[in-house]
Amino acid sequence: MFRIGVLSLAGQASTKIFDAFREGLRDLGYVDGQNIAIEYRLAAGDISRLPALAGQLVRLPVDVIVVDGGANVAQIAHDATLTIPIVGPLGPDPVAAGLAASLAHPGGNVTGFTGFGPELSGKRLQLLKEAVPAISRVAALWSPADPEVMRQATAEAARTLGIQLQAVEVSIPDEIPTAFEAAAAGGAEALAIAPNPIFWNHREQIVALAAKYGMPAIYPEREYIEDGGLLFYNRNVLDMFRRTATYIDKILKGARPGDLPIERPTKFELVVNLKAANALGLTIPRSILDRADEVIE
Repeated sequence: MFRIGVLSLAGQASTKIFDAFREGLRDLGYVDGQNIAIEYRLAAGDISRLPALAGQLVRLPVDVIVVDGGANVAQIAHDATLTIPIVGPLGPDPVAAGLAASLAHPGGNVTGFTGFGPELSGKRLQLLKEAVPAISRVAALWSPADPEVMRQATAEAARTLGIQLQAVEVSIPDEIPTAFEAAAAGGAEALAIAPNPIFWNHREQIVALAAKYGMPAIYPEREYIEDGGLLFYNRNVLDMFRRTATYIDKILKGARPGDLPIERPTKFELVVNLKAANALGLTIPRSILDRADEVIE
């Protein structure tokens, strides 16, 4: 029986991302508890726990490690082992991060998908402005651990759009309410939320605070919309994790991860929640609704 390790900043294994991953495995004939064993090591948003959790997977040992959480998680797994294959989303530039020699020929023990992080941060700000044309000042919620290139891309998009960008940093979950107070005090009219586990693990609180302060917001994960958020735009993460199973299949059949090209995401999603728009007194332009992959009414 093969052992598949999952190293993640998530707090539980029962998420849509992991459901998609297990579905992809089942489609290829792998069933947890029958011919594979999936070992979850979940940090619940605390990145400081990841090195120890990665060490546990290496010592078992597992046959492959699936990383969930972008460049930071991939780097920690890579620091823990140079021999066990590592697969998953690898952040915006795995070559610059030293995880791979090139996208076409990674060369080491890491492969999977790039994250399109910086470009998508700017795109989210553009969509927020298009959905709510009257806004001129946007608060961007960041974690100090977020990549600088992502901040730069957002700032550049803000300049192009004529938006004043107010950066609000959140280091720990307890700072989330204070961050909203700071955004409101700074005159922010809308919010752009960075893709970070601190925010994702407290998304219900963030969505509720955005509603409380009357701030339209665009989010990097679909779950925010399911919890009542206004706009979501990002790569289709469920598709990516479903496709991660194809890498696992090849590796378990003998392929070397260094020979498997790192792919760029090919599917992206825009979701609009008209219930949230109505609660905020907004009319979303037809240009946004026509391009949306899903409109929640």
